[in-house]
Amino acid sequence: MGVFVYLPLVLPLTALPIARLAEQHLHPRRAARLLTTVAVILASCSLVCLGLLVVVGTAQLPGNPLPDGWSDDEVREAVPHDAFAGKASILALVAVTMACGFTLHRHYRFRSRAHRALAGLPGGGDLAVLPDDVPYAYALPGSPGRIMVSTAMLAALDPAERRALLAHERAHLAGHHHRLLLATRLAGCVNPLLRPLQAALVYSTERWADEEAARATGDRRLTARAVGKAALISRPDPRAA
Repeated sequence: MGVFVYLPLVLPLTALPIARLAEQHLHPRRAARLLTTVAVILASCSLVCLGLLVVVGTAQLPGNPLPDGWSDDEVREAVPHDAFAGKASILALVAVTMACGFTLHRHYRFRSRAHRALAGLPGGGDLAVLPDDVPYAYALPGSPGRIMVSTAMLAALDPAERRALLAHERAHLAGHHHRLLLATRLAGCVNPLLRPLQAALVYSTERWADEEAARATGDRRLTARAVGKAALISRPDPRAA
């Protein structure tokens, strides 16, 4: 077996070429779903590998509560530097747990704060217009999901472009893109080699939303112009952080 026991930890090196192929040859909807699936599977394999290394490398150490039978001599001989690998895997699992916990906490804290802020705005529906001189528009997931857009962004677009931009943001909500992005972000916390998939997934979800907006408006040129203009003039909302 030898060094091949560590293969699940380095297999995510294939993530970048997979991302490039998906971007170039697949419809953005299929590419986004494929990238998320690959990220989750590879991250799960990394977690299982770390867990097994912990068992094999530390089960027979003094004071370890795990049964000695979980790590027999033949298995330990097949794992290079089993004791060191087991101890290092414990530290890695602690780091993974902390990173995933921080990511989840930050994600849901932002959603909670944003929804509380929107609760004080007049009107209902899925569109929330914020009086702000900073141009921005983004989809806020939740129950229900909302589209946050500033008055400066609306003023910069003509009515047709506004419809295209809102269709783009609604496509993000309808496609549950936030779930795909969160899953891939967590996979990157488990194994940093999977982080290239995050940028590829952002690109694919944006293209997916563009395609859905073009289908909703019936005008691809209008959609491209609206999304491109919004991207050029938008700046991050300073309160989003």
